[in-house]
Formats: sequence, structure tokens, C-alpha cells
Amino acid sequence: MIEQSFECGRCGRRHDGLPFSYGAEAPAYWREDFESDEHSVLDEELCVIQAEHYFVRARLIIPVHDAADDFEWGVWTTLSRPNFTRMVDMWETAGREAEPPYFGWLSTELPAYPVSTLNVKLMVHTGVLGERPHVLVEPTGHPLAVEQRDGITTARVREIASLVMHGDA
Repeated sequence: MIEQSFECGRCGRRHDGLPFSYGAEAPAYWREDFESDEHSVLDEELCVIQAEHYFVRARLIIPVHDAADDFEWGVWTTLSRPNFTRMVDMWETAGREAEPPYFGWLSTELPAYPVSTLNVKLMVHTGVLGERPHVLVEPTGHPLAVEQRDGITTARVREIASLVMHGDA
């Protein structure tokens, strides 16, 4: 069983709970002034910016070797207009998980990596009804791709928690 508290490597204090997921509220490209733009919308699952850029919220899952649960980044990814339209059309359709994956660019800057995660290539896989899509990062040497492919340990989950909580990654 995983210890429910951990000593933070950044501040040295003990924090309750070890979070196995973090999420972004909006794509990195969203700006507050888009809220008044009639061609832009941001809701819990979908985002359109100036009727030109299309995004969907997704799960980027990383296996954790020494835990029962996987680690999950809640991310945003681009979709082309046709793929965005298709995903929205299939949103409430049973069997949508049989859709072929869509190409996308990661649109969330993840704070736990030494290089930017913006615009990392990925494939967006539609989930069953009631489940967010999940993404698979293009298999490259990017640290995020390596972690998704090879997995991480709870020690890395603690490191990520320290970086996210203190915002000085």
C-alpha cells in the first residue's frame, strides 16, 4: 500500500495524500480575453479559440510500477476541425471507442519535465461513453514519451507532486 503522506523534496514538509493526477483547466493557448469573443468557447471538455483552433480535454496515462493506480495528467490536445466535429458528433454515441485515433498536438505545458511539452505529437483515442479520450504520445526520446512508454515509480510521483505544488519546476 502506498503511504498517504509524503515528505516534500522542495519544502521539506510532510504533505497529506499523494496525488496521482493533475489537470489543466484550459489549453495553454487560452487567454482570458477569449471569454468575451463570440467565436471562442471553453467548457469542461471542449475548447474553440476564434473559430480556428479546436481542443479536447484528454487523459495522458503513465503506468506506475510500484502502485495499483496509474498516474494521470489531465491535458488538452488540438484536433483538426474535421476531427473535432467528428468527435463532437460521436460524443453521445455508444461504440464511439471504435473510432480510429485522431492526430493532435499536446496543448498543455506539464511542469515536471526539463523540456517543453507543448506541441508534442500524439494520437487521441476516443473512450467509451462517460470516459474522456486518452492520448498516446509519439514514441520518441522526449521525457514524457519515455515515461508513458516505460512507466514511473511512486518516487517519481512524489517528485511530480513537489514540483506541481510549488510551481517552480
